[in-house]
Amino acid sequence: MSVAFSQGQFVVSPYEIQCRLKHNAIVLQAMLDEVRFLRPNLLLVADAGVVKWSIKLDSEEQFAELLELTGLSAEYI
Repeated sequence: MSVAFSQGQFVVSPYEIQCRLKHNAIVLQAMLDEVRFLRPNLLLVADAGVVKWSIKLDSEEQFAELLELTGLSAEYI
């Protein structure tokens, strides 16, 4: 499944998530067990040890859609 956002699109599979950035052809990829969704800032954070990245999501609706697609829960910071 894919979810469009202002900087590109997210592609979600049963085991991983990809963030494809349209302006510079960069693809960020992480296994779902390395991903966290943080509220209230609407952040998707991937932490695979030495490689880390994060993306601020556009809206609460997009945040909720990605939570549903990944089956993950949001964390409050």
